[in-house]
Amino acid sequence: MSIIPAENAPSDYAEKLRAWRKSNLVSLALQTFADTLKEVESHCPLLVTGLLPLMDKPTVGGNKKTFSDDVLKIEICGSDQEHLSVIDVPGIFKKSTPGVTTKADMTMVRNMVTTYMRNPRSVILAVIPANVDIATQEILEMAEEVDVKGERTLGVLTKPDLVDKGAEPAVITIIEGNSHPLNLGWCIVRNPGQQALSSSQSNASTEGRHVTEKAFFKSEEPWSNVSKDRVGIEALRIRLVEILAEMIRREFPRVKAEISAKLKLCKIQLDALGPSRATRDQQYKFLLELATKYQAITSLALKAHYGGDDVFDTNPTLRLATAVVNRNTIFSDDLWQRGHTMPFDKVKDAMEINSDPMSSSTPSPFAALGSFDKASNSSANPLVRAPSNTVGGLSHDSKSVRCENNHAELEDIMQDVSLIPLPKVSGVGIKQWLEVVYKTSRGFELGTFDASLLPIIWKKQSANWEALALGYVDDIVSLMHSFTVDLLATICKDPRARQGLHSILLDQLIERYKKSIDHTKFLLAVERSGTPLTTNHYFAHNLEKSRSARMKATMEKMATLDQNERKVVKLDAILNQRVTTASNLKHTVDDLHDILHSYYKVARKRFVDVVCMQAGDHYLVTGPDAPIRVFSPTFVSELTNEQLEAIAGEDLVSKRKREDLKRKIENLEVGKKIALT
Repeated sequence: MSIIPAENAPSDYAEKLRAWRKSNLVSLALQTFADTLKEVESHCPLLVTGLLPLMDKPTVGGNKKTFSDDVLKIEICGSDQEHLSVIDVPGIFKKSTPGVTTKADMTMVRNMVTTYMRNPRSVILAVIPANVDIATQEILEMAEEVDVKGERTLGVLTKPDLVDKGAEPAVITIIEGNSHPLNLGWCIVRNPGQQALSSSQSNASTEGRHVTEKAFFKSEEPWSNVSKDRVGIEALRIRLVEILAEMIRREFPRVKAEISAKLKLCKIQLDALGPSRATRDQQYKFLLELATKYQAITSLALKAHYGGDDVFDTNPTLRLATAVVNRNTIFSDDLWQRGHTMPFDKVKDAMEINSDPMSSSTPSPFAALGSFDKASNSSANPLVRAPSNTVGGLSHDSKSVRCENNHAELEDIMQDVSLIPLPKVSGVGIKQWLEVVYKTSRGFELGTFDASLLPIIWKKQSANWEALALGYVDDIVSLMHSFTVDLLATICKDPRARQGLHSILLDQLIERYKKSIDHTKFLLAVERSGTPLTTNHYFAHNLEKSRSARMKATMEKMATLDQNERKVVKLDAILNQRVTTASNLKHTVDDLHDILHSYYKVARKRFVDVVCMQAGDHYLVTGPDAPIRVFSPTFVSELTNEQLEAIAGEDLVSKRKREDLKRKIENLEVGKKIALT
């Protein structure tokens, strides 16, 4: 014996009912049954309400419920038993009894009976006393509504011993199908009365009941004349077996298909919950598998082996190497195009022929892609596109240094400045600016400038480097954080475990992000505030090219054509030009410009490489202490029991859902096994 809780029963109450079980009963005598019901009463009093008189219990009063949707299940096993389930539901009643039943009970009973009757694989036993007018019995009307074809409704008449004398022929007419016919026909049985049950008479036992019934239908007129296959409990049993066999034959293919479909769905739902995480070992194994998968996908992402896992097709935000390389290129272009405060002299610019990638009409090869995790604050352009010069309604006089959106939880470590002014092409040129700086800073030096002047103009000319470099590093930080958040969302479907991991990882991630940002500030201080220094031979090469270009431009003005149409410059003209050439001031300013420009080109390329390699790649992407290395098997092995429970432990809802699914799968597996045998 066991109790099946109603589908809408509270979880705690349902678990209590499922926990009760009575087994290994040899017999089910009245006293044994009564004693067992007393145990049931402690779990679900309403289940035994109908048997209260048997147990000498007082009636239920007030507004308390009399009926329950919970089911008392009694399994009778034996070699001579049929594979048959009988569900005994309360009888329909139309009037409540004060102190016993209520209108709510009426509605509940009707809904309960209708629910069972609607099951297309159930046989409806319409049990009606033989001593009442069948035309007044609502159960037949309800059966016709749910069983239109009449394929599963069997009529059962009871209490033939209480039929008034002279009314028997009308009952026999029903049994023979001449009145109120049913496709499956009618049977009639005689059960012990309430007096016999209450007094524990011998004829109330199973064997005594059968003997009494057989004697009644054999000796009592006119019941002894009714066909033997329609009278008695044994005839009813045989008729039910025949009906069930026919129903099984008809429904069996659909039953097997439904069992397989439900079993598959339950297994999918169970798989979605992941492995059980009730114990420490299970929690450790769960996180260890997550960390291993995380690092495997991270390794593929860093190598750009996007064919190694389908996750890169379903979630393009995880194509990390591509996003970082694209952002490196944008940083290099930004520093070349917009890193200087003042545009260099056009004669010198002619030596570097490049096109502005932002002025090109060719669209980016990477379209804007949405974020995988809507809850995260990752960029709408995960493969990184250079930002527009027009930001927030501002004109082309300013430019954003960011391509990625900030995560709210990282706001405290990100820089505040996100816009830089663009180099002015018109207005005061760099020569005029250098002349002003020189005039306000020169000393007693002759034909040259003081060495302390170069660091001053160098720091001013590279003023945009700070915002560009920090904007670049902030973007790489955002890319790495988006990667971590999105990858965890992809491989860990449990929101509670994902949030727990995110919470415990965040402090270590922020610490590593800050190291990269601090290192970028260190590199900026070295490049912009330290001594301008280089051993790169391209500095001298660029300086000589600058001076040669200026000399060439001067010579071009004095050139004439000889008889062969070739440009020539007379020696006297060159000598005169050297004598009457620029003043000391102009010569000094030109020289200062050429030195600044030559050093700027060398320092810019060096700075881009160092920032990308050290602050970006080493500290954030591929280094041994990069943020994406945090969540690893080593990290999991160092977690305490409390941390394991906080991260990987299942909540009560998940535990209950898992147990419910396991129970359903177990039952369906048994059903499938029976269906295949």
